[in-house]
Amino acid sequence: MFASYLLWGIFPLYIRALARLRPIEILVHRMLWSAALLVVLLALSGRWGWLRKVRQRRVWLTFSASAFLLSCNWFLFMWAVDRGRVVDASLGYFINPFVSVLLGVVLLRERLRRWQIVALAPAALGVLWLAVQTGHVPWIGLGLALSFGLYGFLRKTAPLGALEGLTLETLLLSPLALALFIFWWATGQNGFAAAGGGFRLLVMAAGPVTAVPLLLFAAGARRIPLSLAGILQYVGPSLQLLVGVLVFGEPFGRVRMVGFGLVWMALALFSLEAVWFARRHDSRSRSPST
Repeated sequence: MFASYLLWGIFPLYIRALARLRPIEILVHRMLWSAALLVVLLALSGRWGWLRKVRQRRVWLTFSASAFLLSCNWFLFMWAVDRGRVVDASLGYFINPFVSVLLGVVLLRERLRRWQIVALAPAALGVLWLAVQTGHVPWIGLGLALSFGLYGFLRKTAPLGALEGLTLETLLLSPLALALFIFWWATGQNGFAAAGGGFRLLVMAAGPVTAVPLLLFAAGARRIPLSLAGILQYVGPSLQLLVGVLVFGEPFGRVRMVGFGLVWMALALFSLEAVWFARRHDSRSRSPST
């Protein structure tokens, strides 16, 4: 789990290494090379039984929607890195847990616990502060949080596992990606075709760079408590923030410090409440019945 968030945290470095390509081109290559790698992994493992479920209309609709949201999330993140907005992008993954909570309340009719409600307040204040002080809504962060939150909601209710589901999503996206790749090649706009062998290998690495963290995440999620997983998820955006400020030299002045500080306060409250609730629930389940 930690390895997955570590890789996601330093992912902007890989995107910046592909700076000669447009964000839409990088998105196309992530789709194509991820699909190729995942199909190979499934072939080696012989896990094809899930294809029977693909015939169901609900599965097609669910994964078409999740594939669309995933592609939007990927593109917006890569666009942000390309435009020097890594800090803004990291905000999206800091507030993503709160978006997931709100989606659970709205779509699944889940009830918030008292301290979850308390934790939402400084997060909302932080986003409002950034909007007022900068003169615009932090749309990059909100867009990333909303797209990934909705994607997580769909995958939570989907009938396929992590590997099979990601394979289906990339396969659904691949026809359009391949059409764009061929069009750019035919019209001389394909940066991959014009590059040397070393850069082409770097581009093709988009497959494992995309798929490996997701597979590590899926493997880790089954092995550790949910409370620990919730705390570890902040490793990724924290590293992204450090990369944006220390490596790419993006500004992080007083306005951002106050806004992010309020969000971090909310995350601390949210995480502590989750750990306390999990331990309390665990102690109750272990106590003998009376």
